[in-house]
Amino acid sequence: MLVLSGGTGTPKLLLGLKEILKPEEFSVVVNTAEDMWISGNYVSPDIDSVLYTLADLIDQKHWWGIKGDRSATYDCLIALGIEEKLKIGDKDRAVHIFRSELLRKGYSLSSATEALAISLGVEQHVVPMTDDPVSTMISTPEAKMHFQDFWVKHQGRPDVLSISFEGLERAIPSQDFIDLLEREETILIGPSNPVTSIGPILALKGVRERLWKKKVVAVSPFIRDEPVSGPAARFMSSLGVPASDEGVRSLLGNVDIFVVDKKSSYAGECRRMDTRMKTRRESLKVARELLELIRGT
Repeated sequence: MLVLSGGTGTPKLLLGLKEILKPEEFSVVVNTAEDMWISGNYVSPDIDSVLYTLADLIDQKHWWGIKGDRSATYDCLIALGIEEKLKIGDKDRAVHIFRSELLRKGYSLSSATEALAISLGVEQHVVPMTDDPVSTMISTPEAKMHFQDFWVKHQGRPDVLSISFEGLERAIPSQDFIDLLEREETILIGPSNPVTSIGPILALKGVRERLWKKKVVAVSPFIRDEPVSGPAARFMSSLGVPASDEGVRSLLGNVDIFVVDKKSSYAGECRRMDTRMKTRRESLKVARELLELIRGT
């Protein structure tokens, strides 16, 4: 099985899947449109959240960063007058340095991710959606800015006029992604932001066409008709689609099984379950029910 993932929603599901499935039974392709260079290092937030989850290192309070991490380097940089876009922990920064050194030596992002996964003890196959640069840009009344500037620096306050993915028209899926699409019969779209997390993956050249030949299962990131977290609702509204399960379904396109929360008001064809995953136990429960659904259809 191949899982398409963003940075916070889907890792909660991966937390449960990894307890049930053997490492060789599922792989993860991850959004890279929110990546950026910070203080000389390449930061790939969504890839790191997936790797940290599979390595049992994730800070489950935020679903980014490493649990118990400290921020001495970040604090010192701020004191020196250097403003970083993200508050990066010390262990997290070491991971970024590891990746950046490989990239500077000529490694592709795919190769660097593989090396990092091995070093972290992650046995599942985790690959970036592309090795080409893609950036999520948010147009606001004040300016056009990178997603991280919008969400972290400006705390998501500016009005959203439009969303674009710079570099996407030139980007191609990573070879590992293509290989997985050819090999795997079941594609699971995780409960991540359908606009900025899953959207860029599906928009890569040839991806949607390949999905027509697969069993596609998607889990909505909405709980009781509200997004669990993040700016999904605002982004969906900026695209002119309902900020609801209906809007999620329309953005994802070809889906064979659409899973929504049991209290959703969605009226279309779907499967319902309690998709809340606030604890490891709940993640395991959702993963188990989801796998039973997939195997039974």
